[in-house]
Amino acid sequence: MNVLILLAVMLCMAMVMIGGKKGAVSFLSLFINFLILLFTVFMMSNPDNDPILWVIIACVAISCVNLFFINGINNTTIAAFLSTVITMIVLLFFIVITTDLTMINGFGEEEIDELSMFSLFIGISFVELAAVVIIISTIGAITDIAISITSPMREVHLHNPGISRRELVHAGFAIGRDLLGTSTNTLFFAFFGSYLGLLIWFKDLSYSLGNIVNSKVFTAEMITILCAGIGIALVIPIASWITAYLLTRKSSSVK
Repeated sequence: MNVLILLAVMLCMAMVMIGGKKGAVSFLSLFINFLILLFTVFMMSNPDNDPILWVIIACVAISCVNLFFINGINNTTIAAFLSTVITMIVLLFFIVITTDLTMINGFGEEEIDELSMFSLFIGISFVELAAVVIIISTIGAITDIAISITSPMREVHLHNPGISRRELVHAGFAIGRDLLGTSTNTLFFAFFGSYLGLLIWFKDLSYSLGNIVNSKVFTAEMITILCAGIGIALVIPIASWITAYLLTRKSSSVK
């Protein structure tokens, strides 16, 4: 516990020293998002509540914190927020269908032995629960890409007010292409690092490559990465179009 407090203090000091007031606000947003997730888990644990509905509410709340609370309300954050919400809704339907067809919901063979003493009846559809896990895993990456596109586009428009909407959209696509590769690789390495112990366990169990690929635990995480990558790819054109529309709609929209 003391180590956690010490690391949290060090993180706060680093963010404040480098980011100033915005760094302090960003650090505070971490705790707000944590409380939002805890509240969402509490509400989803009630069988009478719809997990999909609550994860959508949580994603909207997290997006508001990450965008409006940290960066204020302006054309950049509004465009990023709209892009994030639209992308998450489109992605949600795709994820629900994918989790149902691939049957990755539930626990894998590697997890059953440890959970055999507990009841697996939690009152929530495992298909919906798997979709919720994927959505929560991708919201941060999608929000990050959205603001990373809308902010440079706003700068492009400020330095060239006469730029056409078509040219501004092309600029957004160009920015997005540069971010696409690094962001998807970040997701992959995050998975590899967090599940390195699992991969070593597979090796100790003498799993073949086919057994690893067909393992429910491994497949579920890979589908999470792939769905997050699809979300990142989708938010690029959506953010580019929305930002270009908001910035070129009328000259008074430029701040």
